[in-house]
Amino acid sequence: MATTVLIVDDHPSFRATARMLLEAEGYDVVGEAPDGHSALECAGRLAPQVVLLDVNLPDLDGFAVASRLTAAGATGAHPQVVLISSRDGSDYGPLVLASGARGFIPKGELSGAALEAVLA
Repeated sequence: MATTVLIVDDHPSFRATARMLLEAEGYDVVGEAPDGHSALECAGRLAPQVVLLDVNLPDLDGFAVASRLTAAGATGAHPQVVLISSRDGSDYGPLVLASGARGFIPKGELSGAALEAVLA
């Protein structure tokens, strides 16, 4: 059974590209969200195994969303969160791990293999 993924990014073109790329590599993209509030709602409704989450969202930042999603583990489903950004991961220092995320992938390096490596 394929790993289920929710893609959260405010750019529709990136969401579409990420969906095509991940589905071509065997992932099951169960939903997309354009902002943090929608991400929280979709994650609760769809229960994805993985949330691919942009750091820069128009309402909540990705770190706040990641913290909420990973804290949900005490009350229910607990997705693995992987943060993404067009910026380099070193720009965020310890914020990635402090948010509860499993790791970080630069958008330009997104692939099924990169996602698998972060989740391993």
